[in-house]
Amino acid sequence: MDRARITSAEVAEKAGVSQSAVSRVFTPGASASPRTIEKVRRAAAELGYRPNVLARAMVSGKSRIIGLVVAYLENQFYPVALERLSNALQAQGYHILIFTATNSIDDADVVVQDLMDYQVDGILTASVAISSTLADRANAAGIPVVLFNRGQDDSGFSSVTSTNFEGGRRAAEFLLAGGHARIAHIAGWQGSSTGRDRQAGFLSVLQEAGVTPFAMVDGMYKREVAMECARQLIGGRDRPDAIFVGNDHMAFAVMDALREGGLVPGRDISVVGYDDVPLAGWPAYDLTTIRQPVNRMVDAAVETILAQVEIPGTAPQQIEIEGQLILRGSARIPEGWTA
Repeated sequence: MDRARITSAEVAEKAGVSQSAVSRVFTPGASASPRTIEKVRRAAAELGYRPNVLARAMVSGKSRIIGLVVAYLENQFYPVALERLSNALQAQGYHILIFTATNSIDDADVVVQDLMDYQVDGILTASVAISSTLADRANAAGIPVVLFNRGQDDSGFSSVTSTNFEGGRRAAEFLLAGGHARIAHIAGWQGSSTGRDRQAGFLSVLQEAGVTPFAMVDGMYKREVAMECARQLIGGRDRPDAIFVGNDHMAFAVMDALREGGLVPGRDISVVGYDDVPLAGWPAYDLTTIRQPVNRMVDAAVETILAQVEIPGTAPQQIEIEGQLILRGSARIPEGWTA
């Protein structure tokens, strides 16, 4: 028998059940008795039947697919977040269709439009901004969009981030309490809300303390840029005694550059990152960092996108989740300091 032509009706006939029972077995969230499920799946396996998900989506109006656009996979935070987003959505009977984009709004617009053409039920964007024109188009099509680890002013979209401004403040307070006076900041890309907010929080504390930053540079969220920035910071007659780095991905590069220059992170220059990716806890880096609470962020993002998918008209919301300072060996710990 030609496996490409097997239909649900043939499965139903072989299993001795109705065609609607076959449909329920292969529809996430639909109910069927354990005996019916066993009979249908056995018949489907013997016949080589595979349900046509896209055809079912055209009939039901729901694909049960969430599109995910990500622009920064070299950052170790995102593979972890993607795995947990996928697992959380699958637990709810949804799957992820992943597209990659650059930080360019034009490129992101093309990718998001492609996802809309796939008739996804909703879209999560991670470190990606889209134009107001495409935002209007998504709203008109009834496709909710939730921004993950990125905010976007006046977009009308929900967003889920950590408390980036407060995280930047916490990093500055920690370094000042440790007696540092020459504090540099290698910021995240200033075209992103995360980079701007972390920098703004950091600077607000220094200004309150009457401390001028030793240096301020944009690391662009790129390893090679951050590494060159660090080389320049330590290459002159004066050098900083601490560096707050806009994310862990860049902080690892900064620590490598310090070691390249014969300096020991935590002894000669304190280094603080942001994210707390798994590599931060490895003995090779032992990085003090502001933790992004990825599990809580994922839970909030999934809950938000599914609420908007399943209850059209649900109002967008901006969710910020607090993370803690994780103390390790890359920075001097002030006496009596608690995270």
